[in-house]
Amino acid sequence: MADTKKASNAAPTMPVTFYAQYVRDLSFENPKAPETLRVGQTAPQMGISLNMDSRKLGNPQIPDLHEVIMRLRATAKRDEETVFVVEIEYGITVSLNGAPEEFHKPLLFIEVPKLAFPYIRKILADMAVNGGYPPIMLQPIDFYAMYVAKNGQPGKNMPQAVEQQAAAS
Repeated sequence: MADTKKASNAAPTMPVTFYAQYVRDLSFENPKAPETLRVGQTAPQMGISLNMDSRKLGNPQIPDLHEVIMRLRATAKRDEETVFVVEIEYGITVSLNGAPEEFHKPLLFIEVPKLAFPYIRKILADMAVNGGYPPIMLQPIDFYAMYVAKNGQPGKNMPQAVEQQAAAS
């Protein structure tokens, strides 16, 4: 006889709603091309930096609307000579759907970048290829560790509060 009980396999939703992801600014500098593209040269040394910022947007229709900005800079050098530079400023607009104030920064600087990272990674790889170089295979970033290094531990009850908020949504 078939079991008629309904199982709830629906994944809980996060207390974050994504509204838009977009490139705010994009730059690729290839100052010594085509000389730097010659075959047989040593691979350039890569330097990567990532900075993030957020701001609350005033929008009466969407409470708790925020913009998170991820600024990524990749510099390739060979023998102290710049081969190429990529700069990406990537924006994400989200609402926090009534999440407690103490969880705003962890959500904006850990969870939102974690979900947006694959997109900025793809843009970086495509820019390198379009510049004539192999794709940059940027490794995953531990946004939690970045947050802790800058701000200390997020609230100790953050995971439970996020789950409770998601269940209430």
